[in-house]
Amino acid sequence: MTVTISDTAMTSDRSGCTARHSPDRNGWEVSWLPGRLVDRNTAITAMTLADTAAEHDLHDRHPLWPHIQSWAEELGLTAPGALSRVSQPPDSMSAGRDLAAELPDPEAAGS
Repeated sequence: MTVTISDTAMTSDRSGCTARHSPDRNGWEVSWLPGRLVDRNTAITAMTLADTAAEHDLHDRHPLWPHIQSWAEELGLTAPGALSRVSQPPDSMSAGRDLAAELPDPEAAGS
């Protein structure tokens, strides 16, 4: 479970959700929160929740449930509502964009 964060993009190795910095709008756009502009910390929370939501069999007795509830509340959502939203296909915000291409290539640094 890894969320990769750069100055311009965030991706998850377990979820198709992404976030990208929008300097012209002075904030971050998260793929599963379409139309919402958030700050960097909120984008990290949203990506952490998306990454965790990729785990199977999440329910209100799951050991991670209190964390899921807390992260969802930070986003102004309920835990079930957040899990429902994050499980939807990505919106058109990230369609046609390869956010992973915006992240630094660790192998390129040695070239």
